[in-house]
Amino acid sequence: MPELGPLKGETVIFTGTPKSLEVFDLVTQYGGTPYSMPLIQVNEIVDPTDEKELKRCTDFDWLIFTSQSAVKAFQSKMDRFNMTSGQIPSKIAAVGTQTAAALEKIGFAVEFIPSIFSADVFVKQFKPTEDRRLRVLFIKGNLAGSIIREELPFQVEEWTVYETGAKTDSVHSIIEKLKTVKNCAVLFASPSAVRVFEEGVVPVVGWKGFTIGAIGHVTERALLQAGAEVDVKPEVYTLKELVIALARRKEDIQ
Repeated sequence: MPELGPLKGETVIFTGTPKSLEVFDLVTQYGGTPYSMPLIQVNEIVDPTDEKELKRCTDFDWLIFTSQSAVKAFQSKMDRFNMTSGQIPSKIAAVGTQTAAALEKIGFAVEFIPSIFSADVFVKQFKPTEDRRLRVLFIKGNLAGSIIREELPFQVEEWTVYETGAKTDSVHSIIEKLKTVKNCAVLFASPSAVRVFEEGVVPVVGWKGFTIGAIGHVTERALLQAGAEVDVKPEVYTLKELVIALARRKEDIQ
């Protein structure tokens, strides 16, 4: 019953790269109108050493993935060199249920997910029981922080498999929507999107006049540092839970 939903009359802008239509359908079910206006674009890094690096994964005790983008780039390399999950005996750790689901979809069994989906919580909770000194490979994007490499008490190596860049063509679309739509919510899923928004959108429309949602505390911190006030942050760090939290907030203030 969208016409009776808590997001009736609300325009909801997703600023991250879309991974699933589920969240757009959920906004519609709540009576809102979803728009995908990604401020970042993700591309696999293709390198002549990819086959060698992929085969070297078998030397590690654990592989760590913190994003679906890393999984997608890793899968692309596996497909290109005809490698299957069965050929990689390493244990798998994932930050987030969506990242875990993407890994399971390509045949991996995920053995560890932190209770809160962020790298700073991951390094506190990731405590494998193996006695020997572990070798760990963090499969990441070019903007990933250093916390996993620096704070895990293991031998941690990194493989950068994708890069994130600004998608500036969405900036104009977001500006026009914020100027012309009365009730609007802008949802952020990464500090990278916050930076592009701050540089391209804020000088024109500022941070006021629309609802701001952050997927988790790292993105929330980036928004606060940029001068924004965060209206919505879910307890579970997924876009689905962010939409649910937004709907609850709108319901409470109606």
